Amino acid sequence: MSNAAYELLTEENPDIKVTVGSSGTGGGFEKFCAGETDISDASRPIKADEEAPACKKSGVEYTELQVATDALTVVVNKDLDVDCLTTDQLVKLWGPGSKVNNWNQLDPKFPDEKVSLFGPGTDSGTYDYMAADVIGDESEKTRDDYEASEDDNVLVQGVENTKGASGYFGYTYYEENADKLKALAIDDGKGCVKPSAETAQAGEYTPLARPLFIYVSNKAYTDNKAVKAYTDFYIDNLETIAEAAKFIPLNEEDYDKTKSTLESIS
Repeated sequence: MSNAAYELLTEENPDIKVTVGSSGTGGGFEKFCAGETDISDASRPIKADEEAPACKKSGVEYTELQVATDALTVVVNKDLDVDCLTTDQLVKLWGPGSKVNNWNQLDPKFPDEKVSLFGPGTDSGTYDYMAADVIGDESEKTRDDYEASEDDNVLVQGVENTKGASGYFGYTYYEENADKLKALAIDDGKGCVKPSAETAQAGEYTPLARPLFIYVSNKAYTDNKAVKAYTDFYIDNLETIAEAAKFIPLNEEDYDKTKSTLESIS
């Protein structure tokens, strides 16, 4: 969401210059915890066993601010006659060491069609969320025999142009390409639920709805007027920024919590 915040900020304050870099969540935390950046976007919480100790070692104290909600979206080629997966089937398809290579291995009613998979690389927070929170494997890995890219547009093109293909990425990229792909509903035991802003905010789209964050260096926020101004602007305009970035804005309760957390930085 940094690009959306930057564009809004510079429209209103053309003299302000902000450097925005791109990487996966893991790569972003690596730079943040080394003190190379002041604010880091994240599509998952910081890892308590790896990244948080790296920040502590470097003396980087930080504050976590939830800024939006996303719905991890599993998509398939539009011509594939599959509309819903149970979470068990999703785990069977994407779990580490999976040997599923035909859709009818998941369900005999599914078509006799070769499975081709596309997904984010291992440096991505989206990958981390799928591995740890959806699949729930202790190794925090998915199967590795798929076409990987950190560019979601590459994943979209792969699924669109490959018969029998499936992939996953954030809800925004599905919305932008809904005419090219089919989003699968997910059945977590209460029936098939399609991804949407409404189902994600209501807690119905489980377990694929996830919070999105920014992490702010406390020292940078208190000592650097530009960092404080940028962060304050970001949170004050959070709904507009989330919508511009095509994520799902926070509900009132979660926004109040984020605002209160920001005000507590000292």
